[in-house]
Parts: sequence; structure tokens; C-alpha cells
Amino acid sequence: MATPTRLVIDCDPGIDDAVSLALAIGSPEIDLRAVTTVAGNVPVELTTNNALRILRAFGREDVPVARGAARALVRVPRAHSPVHGSNGLGGVDLPPSVNPPRAEHAVYFLASLLREAQTRSVTIAAIGPLTNIALFVALHPELIDRIDRLVVMGGAVGQGNITPVAEFNIWADPEAAHRVLTGSGLDICLIGLDVTQKATIDERGLAALRAGSDRGGLLAEMIAGYADRGPDGWPLHDVVAVAAIIDPTLIRTRPALIEVDTGFGIGRGQTVCSFTRSPAAGDGDAPHATTRTQIAVDLDVERFREMILARVAAGA
Repeated sequence: MATPTRLVIDCDPGIDDAVSLALAIGSPEIDLRAVTTVAGNVPVELTTNNALRILRAFGREDVPVARGAARALVRVPRAHSPVHGSNGLGGVDLPPSVNPPRAEHAVYFLASLLREAQTRSVTIAAIGPLTNIALFVALHPELIDRIDRLVVMGGAVGQGNITPVAEFNIWADPEAAHRVLTGSGLDICLIGLDVTQKATIDERGLAALRAGSDRGGLLAEMIAGYADRGPDGWPLHDVVAVAAIIDPTLIRTRPALIEVDTGFGIGRGQTVCSFTRSPAAGDGDAPHATTRTQIAVDLDVERFREMILARVAAGA
């Protein structure tokens, strides 16, 4: 078996974040090294508390949690997302963790972790607003080459879910997204709504989770409280990012250049994607272009669902 991927999950739990953490914990391909939190679906105090409680519920209180940014870089959004319920977990009240979060800010904790790592040996799944990642890029450019890959759930080529053109994670901090997606130099895979809206679980899937284990039942209860439900069930947006790290063949990607609208008009938070050929050597000087960015354009939905049902309900 290949060496497990050393993974940091930067998140804002959030129901689909909870399923993402459960998937990482239940997958032998993943070595979950840390969880960092950011304001997004709910305020950062609650995202941090939720992350600690989820790790306890799934038997991984050994994983350190570091609290990150409490607000966006420039303009604080008018509200947090209501679709995850008042506590961010669909109203499910998990037992509190006995562990506090780390004393240092998530950005400094991530820097410490990367200093100890070998070059390009840590993958980051960024499944909330990109504020922490943008701060890290600005404060620690010398450590960027320690990150093997950044897999982001965010953006949309077509329809948005918070405005007609913007996806929530990008809209919540467009300036951070601009810094990360258009000039960081990171090797990025962006997985947007065009793909994640296909990643649904329906009532039969929830029944299978409940039948699988007590842990699966907890997740099913959370998902049932998720207001973001469509005709095919509940989309597990963030989970696709972790699933694609476990098995990259689940998604199909294309190279692209990305612009993020940071204006204050109706287009704020829109990701404008220009599909390109793989850039040749020396083509990296194009303004506002990250030449190593890949955008997901398709998902093997059935294999994704099989992975979720097989792994997230594992254990007691």
C-alpha cells in the first residue's frame, strides 16, 4: 500500500465538513495531521467547537485543532449560511471534547507543521472560505513549497448558490480567494458547484448510513437537518474534495486560468474560469493566472457514493 497522504483539513463545520472529516478518518489512504478552522458556515468559535466535537465522536481526539480567521480579509459578509442550522450541524448536539484547540492561530500552527515536514509532503483540503490559506501565503511564502497540493471546494463555472453567480466559500472572502487562486504559486485543484451538486445522498443513502453504525446514524441525522436539499437529495459539496484526494480518478479535471471578482457589485465572489491547454514552460507570467490550477469538470457519482457509504459509517 502507498504511503498515506499527510492531510490538513481547513474547514468551517458545517454538515458536509463533518462528513468530510469522517471520510478522512475512515480512509487508510489518509494520515490526518491537523484540522484548522475558519469563519464561514457559522462563526469561528462554533466551527472550532464543532471540529473538536466531530473528532471526538469519531475517535480521533488526538488530531490537533487550531482556530483560524474570525472574519474575511476586507469585507465581512452580511450573514453566515443558514442552511446548516443554528449550530452548524443540523441541530445535532454532539458531546463536547475534553481537548481545547491549540493556543496558536491556525496560520502559525500550519507554519510550524510545515517547517517540520519534508518538501512538498503535506496536502491541504480547503473546504471553507480561503482566509486562512491567504494569510498563510502572505505571511509564510518561504513555506509554500512544503505544500504538495491544495484541493479547494469553491467556485462555480455556472450558477452560484449564494448569489446568481457566486458560490458561498468564494463569496465569503473573495479577496482571500483572489490571493490564493490567482497568484499564490500553489498547485491547486478547484472543485466547484458544477461538480459538487452531483455529489448527492438521498433517503436510501441516509438509511444505509443509519444501518451501518452509530456514527453513520449521527451523520445521517446531521444531513437530514441540512436545508440545501435538491431533487436528487442532499449535496455533499465539501466531501468531494477529500474523496478526490483519496482517489483522484473520481474526478476529471482541466487546466484553467481563474479570475475572482473582488468588486462590491452583483458579481462579487464570481469565479471566471478560462480553460486552457497545459501551460508551457515560461508561461507563468500571465497576470492573475495560476498556471498549475486544475478545475474539476466531472465526477464519477456512483463510485463517490459507494466510497461514502463504505467508509464514513465505519466503526462503532
